Amino acid sequence: MTKIQRVTSGSPWEAKVGYCRAVQVGNQIFISGTAPSDGQGGTFAPGDAYAQTKRCFEIMEAALQELGADLSHIVRTRLYITDFAHWEDFARAHRELFGAHPPASCMVAISGLVNPDMLIEVEADAIAPDAVD
Repeated sequence: MTKIQRVTSGSPWEAKVGYCRAVQVGNQIFISGTAPSDGQGGTFAPGDAYAQTKRCFEIMEAALQELGADLSHIVRTRLYITDFAHWEDFARAHRELFGAHPPASCMVAISGLVNPDMLIEVEADAIAPDAVD
């Protein structure tokens, strides 16, 4: 039987919506859509696309670390952005985090997020470290 491990971040949204930050099934890790939360119910760095992108990945990395992984184990990212005018800032943060180990990726414009000052939400998939040669 395949082991399933769940990681929660403690966000009130997880209980409200019924999800967890990450789920590991076998060697695959699925990371839920992660918005730039400030940890207090608000938005981290309102209006700053670069800082918000970095914050999303900080939150994701904390979940990965609970599973013994880190950002280098991410193999796919999906960036949902609210304004393509900031695409270069989103891309710069992504490139800085993944330059040495770029994942498959896409960037998609959406009409909005739960908090209007959030500019991005990110999903990712990773492979557990013990599965990587």
